[in-house]
Amino acid sequence: MRSKRQNALPGFGLTLGYTIAYLSLIALIPLSTLPLKVAGMGWTQFWGTIFEPRVLAAFELSVGASFAGALVDAVFGLLVAWTLVRYSLPGKDILDSIVDLPFALPTSVAGIALTAIYSENGWIGRLAAPLGIRIAYTPLGVVVALAFIGLPFVVRTVQPVLDDMEDEFEEAAATLGASRLQTFVRVTAPALMPAAITGFALAFARALGEYGSVVFISGNMPMRTEVVPLLIMTKLEEFDYQGAAAVALVMLIASFMMLLTVNLLQRWSSTRDALG
Repeated sequence: MRSKRQNALPGFGLTLGYTIAYLSLIALIPLSTLPLKVAGMGWTQFWGTIFEPRVLAAFELSVGASFAGALVDAVFGLLVAWTLVRYSLPGKDILDSIVDLPFALPTSVAGIALTAIYSENGWIGRLAAPLGIRIAYTPLGVVVALAFIGLPFVVRTVQPVLDDMEDEFEEAAATLGASRLQTFVRVTAPALMPAAITGFALAFARALGEYGSVVFISGNMPMRTEVVPLLIMTKLEEFDYQGAAAVALVMLIASFMMLLTVNLLQRWSSTRDALG
């Protein structure tokens, strides 16, 4: 008689049931109201809402600024993670804690602080103004805010990989005559690339839905500095619930696709490490 296979850890059915119930109550059921709300619009009204010039301008700004902010985080987040892992410096623990500040700081507080610093009367804004560079109340200010909130995602994704990376490969490359640049490009960078891409995708997905830190520094000018989350809030205030749901549904699909990409990248990276 064929014996029943036993799990090493008991309680799988119970924990799976709790997991599905919790995710359903917290995420699946609330998010399912968006397609249901949009279903009453009809395709003509839905596409008409999505392709309004104001909505398209908001999508263009949100996606473009999110991509630019995540790209900045991918570069400087890698440098920050490298510094924290590879060097011993005074106040290292303080710097390590500052990286997580955007996680703990209320986004509205971050928005007020960034606006005060980067406005034309701020510490940094007054230095950029004579050069003809305006930061606050421009798309550039939106990029700055999104880069601020996305930095921890890149640092905390790359940092564990650097911690686990063995020094022997870099030492072997140096022994064979490779320069520091060649060692980084051919040895270090390929090992960091999956983590860097994952951090970039996480920062990008987080920036797509950012509201609090952007609402102050952007100036909220339609067709110029209005991001999608602010547009959704505006439609809700105008009692255009179906229009807000239509825009939110597009953002939901975009965010889900980004997070799905992140999971696939992490699985690919784990599979490659297991095989290699």
